[in-house]
Amino acid sequence: MSKVLLGLSGGVDSAVAAYLLKKQGYEVTGCFMRNWDAIANGDYLGNPTLNESQCPQEKDYDDAVKVAKALDIPLLRIDFIKEYWDDVFSYLIREYKVGRTPNPDIFCNKYIKFDSFMKFAKEKGFDYIAMGHYAKKIMIDGVSYLCKSFDQNKDQTYFLSQINQAQLAYSLFPLGDIDKGEVRKIAHELNLTSVMDKKDSTGVCFIGERRFKEFLKNYIPANKGDIVDIENNRVLGKHDGVMYYTIGQRRGLGIGGIKGEEAKGWFVVKKDVVNNILYVASGDESDYLYSDECLVDNLNFNSRKPKDGEHLNAKFRYRQEDKGVTLYYLDDEKIRLVFDKPYKSVTPGQAAVLYDGDICLGGGLIHSTYIKGQRNDS
Repeated sequence: MSKVLLGLSGGVDSAVAAYLLKKQGYEVTGCFMRNWDAIANGDYLGNPTLNESQCPQEKDYDDAVKVAKALDIPLLRIDFIKEYWDDVFSYLIREYKVGRTPNPDIFCNKYIKFDSFMKFAKEKGFDYIAMGHYAKKIMIDGVSYLCKSFDQNKDQTYFLSQINQAQLAYSLFPLGDIDKGEVRKIAHELNLTSVMDKKDSTGVCFIGERRFKEFLKNYIPANKGDIVDIENNRVLGKHDGVMYYTIGQRRGLGIGGIKGEEAKGWFVVKKDVVNNILYVASGDESDYLYSDECLVDNLNFNSRKPKDGEHLNAKFRYRQEDKGVTLYYLDDEKIRLVFDKPYKSVTPGQAAVLYDGDICLGGGLIHSTYIKGQRNDS
């Protein structure tokens, strides 16, 4: 009987994943990961749970204990607080400081769930690890391929785009062939009262819900500067620091009372980190929000390497519809993606995840975007 170490988070997805694996004949052990210490990490500003009697992680652990007891599986507990800080959170802060908008969930999977956790599982003699991700793995000629899940609305291959072939081969994805409704139904049938109606976790991976601009001020000092209309160089207001904003953002800019422009709204289109200027444009169809190609680095291909000049689909944001692109290699570490047509709010720092049909080939991080050959970002 194969032994599986499953990341039991205290949520409904991982709980049902544990049940399905056990039903399939695996010997399942749950393991709760604690990867963030709010007090030790200076997480004060923007933290809505700071004064609660029990921190959210401990509430999740209590729920994981109840699930393990209900399913009659052992439960381990491990901390990767240092690893998370070194490999995930430090990267997040570095990216924000240079004006890019990172996606910590992707690096959390790469370095914590499918690296530190996997090493721990191997040391303990487990044959596989498993998570409650909505994704599939298929085998073709001895190669593991990462595929979109049956539930297209919940598909999480975007967040798994930086794991490699060895990590993929050692992993199981028991939720790949069912949808979220079925997961809730199974949890109710099992009477998993601690998780069956629990809200899905949101916010930063392993950190949780935060008032994000205030949260970042714990680690990046505020640095006020001008908000400028990119069309005519008008100063419209003040920002708290360009790193707190993302391309395409509309809310939270504090711009108002400019005659004739209120109805259209203002959108962030460019961040000049060196001069501390936040550029905005009026209306969500402004040409300044669009780009027709991007440069991508931090490449990772988990099954097959795309060919130069190959036409593929890409996602530039989670749950975004697939976008047609053509891939060109600049060298072994960088690619250029030329879009089928201009796309809106493609954001430096976010992932460009590549698909051949339903197969996720991997991808990289958007370094910069261009419109008609001209640099379109900071």
